[in-house]
Amino acid sequence: MLLLVTGATGKVGTNLIAHMLSEPRWNGAKIRALCHNRLIPETDRVEVVKGNISDRESVERAMAGVTHVVHLATCKEIPETVMDVTVKGLFWLLESFRQSKTAEQFILIGGDAGIGHFFYRHDGPITEKTPHQAYPGCYALSKVLEEVLLTQFTIQYGVNGCCLRAPWIMEKDDFRYSLSFGDDVFGGPDWKALIPADIAKKCQAAGTIPILHDADGHPLKRNFVHVEDLVSAVSAALDNPITRGKLYNICMDEPVDYGAVAAHLGKSQGLDSIDIPSTYHSTWLDNNKAKFELGWHPRYDLAKLIDAAWSYQRAANDPRKVWYPG
Repeated sequence: MLLLVTGATGKVGTNLIAHMLSEPRWNGAKIRALCHNRLIPETDRVEVVKGNISDRESVERAMAGVTHVVHLATCKEIPETVMDVTVKGLFWLLESFRQSKTAEQFILIGGDAGIGHFFYRHDGPITEKTPHQAYPGCYALSKVLEEVLLTQFTIQYGVNGCCLRAPWIMEKDDFRYSLSFGDDVFGGPDWKALIPADIAKKCQAAGTIPILHDADGHPLKRNFVHVEDLVSAVSAALDNPITRGKLYNICMDEPVDYGAVAAHLGKSQGLDSIDIPSTYHSTWLDNNKAKFELGWHPRYDLAKLIDAAWSYQRAANDPRKVWYPG
């Protein structure tokens, strides 16, 4: 196996490569990383191709002799580059893949932005049959277009493609910073912008936990996945014939309930909480298809997600650096 990983220097990419190198099942696999601005160390099993994913020649060099692809490269709310990276880049990858004599499987990591995240009301659990409905902005639109591109290549050319659709991906102390009232907040909402500035400063100093409420006034339920669980899902899908042409929701068994988060941290850390109203809607991604077909099960539940984030101690050579805001 020669596995091409795009987005190899990101959160999922670094964890996936570490897993592939340490897991006995993949002892015979070699990894090629297509890198642009950041590089990873090369070894006897890891090589780097430097180039831009939106450049056809770079992609074709990276694809030479490849058997499997895990496509992680993405772009957030940056209109100037989002289509080059997530649409044009994926198109060149799929074009090269379909014409390759060695290519066997293409795995795309999608996102729940493609079905609206918490912007729209859903009458029940969100399954793989829920229609696409991007929320406003170019990032969510790009996640829809990625899934559609892959699906059409499976239809047009019989490409062996699979999409693993993930919600917000957590690692290390990410979840803790997702609840911060300071400038160090990871992702959204930006809590300090939702309450008066003086109260926000007090909340930051005290480590107060926001209880985000949905449009109906209940604590909001929002979907997450830990990076270790996403990597284990990729491993379960990789070289697995059952995944051909399939889409799987990869997430925690239950969404994160902000009220339950506050209750847990009140008990475990003695932290106070504050109610934050919103017009968002609670959602519940259904991961039963992945559990049934792939034999995959997430290891992180709410308590483990919280406790792992609060107990994580960063080493001196592991500064908190967020390449994308969430």
